[in-house]
Amino acid sequence: MLLFRSEEHVNRWCEQRGLDRGAVFTPEQLWTVAKPWHGPRLERGWRRFTPAEAEAVFAGAGLTDTFWHL
Repeated sequence: MLLFRSEEHVNRWCEQRGLDRGAVFTPEQLWTVAKPWHGPRLERGWRRFTPAEAEAVFAGAGLTDTFWHL
């Protein structure tokens, strides 16, 4: 994960390196995903998300582009 100041910064960084732009999300979206993703991991009975459950977590943060489809 790389952190950028703006969309323009992302675009410039990718262009300078000849890379396609990947998925971009805000710090708020990251936090929305991180809470359910990492929060319960130390609890007894924890299990990984199924692909459908993971997609639901992503969708809850507004991450619905094809990159987030599992």
